[in-house]
Amino acid sequence: MAGVAAGVHPMVDFKSVDLAYDSTGGNAIEDVTLSIREGEFVAVVGPSGCGKSTFMKLVSGLRPPSRGQVAVDGAEVKGPLKIVGMAFQAPTLLPWRTTMDNLLLPLEIVQPYRANFSKSRAEFEARARGLLKTVGLEGNESKFPWQLSGGMQQRASICRALIHEPKLMLLDEPFGALDAFTREELWCVLRDLWTERKFTVILVTHDLREATFLADTIYVMSKRPGRILVRKENPLPRPRDLEVTYSDKFTDIVLELREHIGRIRKT
Repeated sequence: MAGVAAGVHPMVDFKSVDLAYDSTGGNAIEDVTLSIREGEFVAVVGPSGCGKSTFMKLVSGLRPPSRGQVAVDGAEVKGPLKIVGMAFQAPTLLPWRTTMDNLLLPLEIVQPYRANFSKSRAEFEARARGLLKTVGLEGNESKFPWQLSGGMQQRASICRALIHEPKLMLLDEPFGALDAFTREELWCVLRDLWTERKFTVILVTHDLREATFLADTIYVMSKRPGRILVRKENPLPRPRDLEVTYSDKFTDIVLELREHIGRIRKT
C-alpha cells in the first residue's frame, strides 16, 4: 500500500503478515500489508474482534507473526521494542506510587535509563514535570491515582508512555472509558503533544469521530481474520480544532467510515 516515499524506510512496515494464536483457531489477522511513515498519525478502526489489538501486539513485538515480516524503524521486530510507548483504555497507574513515581517507572526499568536512574533522577523529574505541565497536571506530582479523576489518570498514563521519548506511540482505546467532554479534551491534549514532538502514532479506536479528528491516515479492518480493507487518507487540513467536528467535510468522512464498517458487519 501507499504511504511512504521511495528511498525512505517506513517507521512501521508489514509485509503479508498473518497471526494465528494456535493451530486450530485460524488466523486473528491475515495478509496485512501496510507502511507507516515516520511522524504519521494513523488510526485503525473496525468491528469488535477484528484484530486491532492483535495488530498492536505485532507492532510492539509482544507477538511474532505466524507468516510474513514486521519491521519497525528499518529493522525486523524480533522481540519487545524499547522505542515504543503504550497507553491503554485503563490507565494502569500503580496505586501505591505518586503521579511522579508512576511517570518515572519506565525510566527505572528500561535501559539505558535504568543504569543512570539514581544519578539522573533530577533530570528525569524535570522531564516529567514538563510533560505534566503540557497536559494540565502541573501541581499533581505528589498525588496518588485515587486522588485523580479518570481524565487526569489518563493524562498521567499518556505522560508515562512518553517519558522515555519513544519514536512510536501505541494507543489502544485510550479514551474509551471517559465521558464525551473529557474524551474531546484529551483529543486536543494528544493533538498538541503530537504536534510538538512529531512521534509516530498508531491509535486503535471504535470511535470514528476520534479517528477522523486525530489521524492522517485511517485503516479499516475486516471481521476476523482481520484484513486491511480500506486505507483512507484524511483530507482535513491541520491544525484541527474541535469546531471542525461540526463541519460537513468531517461528517462526510465519519459517514464513509461507518458505511464501510456497516458493510463488513453484514458480510
